[in-house]
Amino acid sequence: MREGFTVALLTREYPPEIYGGAGVHVEFLARELRHLIQVQVECVGAPRDEPGVHAHQPWDALREPEPEAAALRWLSVQLAMVGPTKNAQVVHSHTWYANLAGHLAHLTWGIPHVVTTHSLEPQRPWKAEQLGGGYHLSSWSERTGLEGAARVIAVSKGMRQDILKCYPQLDPARVQVIHNGIDPQAYQPEADPATLRRHGVDPAQPYVIFVGRVTRQKGLSHLLAASPHLPAAAQIVVCAGAPDTPEIAAEVGALRERVQRERSGLVWIDGILPRADVVHLMSGATVFCCPSIYEPFGIVNLEAMACSTAVVASDVGGIPEIVVPGETGYLVHWSESDPERFARELAERLTEVLESPQEARRLGEAGRQRVLDHFSWGRIAAQTVDLYREVAGS
Repeated sequence: MREGFTVALLTREYPPEIYGGAGVHVEFLARELRHLIQVQVECVGAPRDEPGVHAHQPWDALREPEPEAAALRWLSVQLAMVGPTKNAQVVHSHTWYANLAGHLAHLTWGIPHVVTTHSLEPQRPWKAEQLGGGYHLSSWSERTGLEGAARVIAVSKGMRQDILKCYPQLDPARVQVIHNGIDPQAYQPEADPATLRRHGVDPAQPYVIFVGRVTRQKGLSHLLAASPHLPAAAQIVVCAGAPDTPEIAAEVGALRERVQRERSGLVWIDGILPRADVVHLMSGATVFCCPSIYEPFGIVNLEAMACSTAVVASDVGGIPEIVVPGETGYLVHWSESDPERFARELAERLTEVLESPQEARRLGEAGRQRVLDHFSWGRIAAQTVDLYREVAGS
């Protein structure tokens, strides 16, 4: 039963406008928190009809010069989020797009501020390509929010280590690990050959699938580099979100054309798909590939595992806390100094799974069981409410 305790969740993403793992996190965390406490949401974008959810728009005057104006627009949204939080007992911000709003709410209303870190700006220097000088603004927003927060939630043990390394001023006692979660009902094995065929995938042939944005962080270029070394009969299905920059779009586009010249079976699906389609595509895959070079947690691996799909992933960030080598999938060591070796070893592990359907099924079934045992949103929401009560003194 809900009690008279309100948390204000501050976030860029909220349904139906979700494009990444942080948005998925907020969606399901909010749903589970509502069983325990009162929840209001301050988000960005089109007006929402959902009670207690308020959407904000950036200031129209902040148009030039780009790309720096984009970061300034996000700062303007954060200012607009502060007022509606006045009566909350805790404010809880997600990503740099909302961290400053949480800090300002704390200063303005005396409300404890909790931050969940889904990534860290100091570990994403390539964002300077996207934001220009705005990258300094995003970094400042994040640093100010984290260093002034009552508690910082790390979504993995690896992320906690990164936080303390990037922000040594933080008291380690204020940094707590609460994992991301997954809804095993929303993500579960659900075969649908018609969906596969509609997207150009042959249900009768094995395939590896990638789902993610076209950004350096997600490592799609490394999967493309590995793909010519995969079995000729295997398909490579890429569900590609919007590219971060024209430069990364051109780079990945050139790799895509090269792969298409060298082999058949590359199926490229542009844009963010409905969740049902993603579930069908993941469920039909022999193996899911997560070649990220930076991944604080890697919720997409949980999504694949919940669909009973084997996972081959890089060993960065929080992924080793999700994927158990030899039990639910395999990890490949990422080294910035030797990306060619990473691509070769990625191809070797993917081939191992693609050529052994029985092994793929074993890994996939174990993956779903691990999701059920360790990553339920109900458990995560209860841990989060305990933290709220601690910082609010109630």
